[in-house]
Amino acid sequence: MEIRPHFSRALLHPKHWLTWIGLGFWRLLVMLPYSVLLKLGRFTGWLMYHTGKKRRYFAERNLELCFPEMSAEARNKLLKENFASSGIALFETGIAWWWSARRFNRLMTFEGLENLENLNGRGALLMALHYTTLEMGAAGINSKACVDGMYRPNNNPVFDYVQRKGREKRGQRSRAYPRRDLRGVLKALRQGRVLWYAPDQDYGRNQSIFVPFFGVEAATVVATSRLAGKGNAAVLPFTHHRKPDGSGYLIKVHPPLENFPTGDERNDTLRVNQLVEQFVRECPEQYLWVHRRFKTRPEGEPSLYSVEKRRRSRRKRRKGA
Repeated sequence: MEIRPHFSRALLHPKHWLTWIGLGFWRLLVMLPYSVLLKLGRFTGWLMYHTGKKRRYFAERNLELCFPEMSAEARNKLLKENFASSGIALFETGIAWWWSARRFNRLMTFEGLENLENLNGRGALLMALHYTTLEMGAAGINSKACVDGMYRPNNNPVFDYVQRKGREKRGQRSRAYPRRDLRGVLKALRQGRVLWYAPDQDYGRNQSIFVPFFGVEAATVVATSRLAGKGNAAVLPFTHHRKPDGSGYLIKVHPPLENFPTGDERNDTLRVNQLVEQFVRECPEQYLWVHRRFKTRPEGEPSLYSVEKRRRSRRKRRKGA
C-alpha cells in the first residue's frame, strides 16, 4: 500500500502548537547561506558530543570495534568529526525538505546516473547506507529519477506529516511503502520500479543472519538477496558524500552487482556487508556510528555495549584529558 501525506484539522490542535513553532523556526533557520549552515551544524555537533553521553559512547564503541588498528587519538578525532557531521545533518534535512529546486540543485554533483537509465524497465534495489547525509542523498537522487522508499511513521503526527511532505517534494512520482508491506514492494520491483533500500542496520535476530562486518559478527538482514531474487531486480549500490571543500555533495549510483543473488544466502549477505564496509571506509566520518550496529549477539555472547565497557570508556577519556 502506497502512503501519501494528508493534512487534517487535528494537526492544528493546541497540543501540537509547540511542534509547529519549532518546525517554523527550523525552516527559517535553514534559509541561511549554506556556508553558515555548515558552521552552525559543526557547532551543533560539538554540543551533541558534549551532552549526548549515551550516543557518544555507542559511536565511540563502534569505532573501537571497527578500527582497532587506529590509535585512541585518531579514533577520538574521527569521533568528533562524526558528531560534527551529525550536527550538519540536522540542517541538511531542512535543506532537503524546504530549499527551492534551483538552490538545492546547485549543491548536487551526480555520477553513474546512466546505471539507472540502462535498467531498460527492470526493477532495481538502490542499495544505500545510513550516512549522515541520508536526506540529501535521497532528495538528490529523487530530483533526477523516480525512486521509491520504505516508510515507518513518526510518533508525532505533525512531524510525520511535515517529514512526508518534505520527502515527497523532490519525488512527486515516487511511492512510499510501509516497512512490512513486502508484497507491495515485490510487486513494485516486478513492475520495473526502483526502491531505495538500506541493509546496514541491526534489525534483530528474526530478520537476520550473522556475518562479519569490520571483522565483527553482525546481525545482517537477508532481505537484499531475497528481494532481488523474488522481484527479479538488479542491485545498484548508492553513495552520497558531503564534499570536503564545502561546495556540496557527490551523489553516485554504482554499476549493478554481477551474479547477485547467487542462491547462497550467507555468501550474498556477506558480500553486502563487504560492500558497505568498503563504502564506509571511503568516508568514515559521515557514517551513522551512533547506531548500535552490534546490538544483537550470537547465542551465548555478551553485549558489546555493556555498562562496564561504558565505564572503562569514560576512564580512558579522563586519562587522555
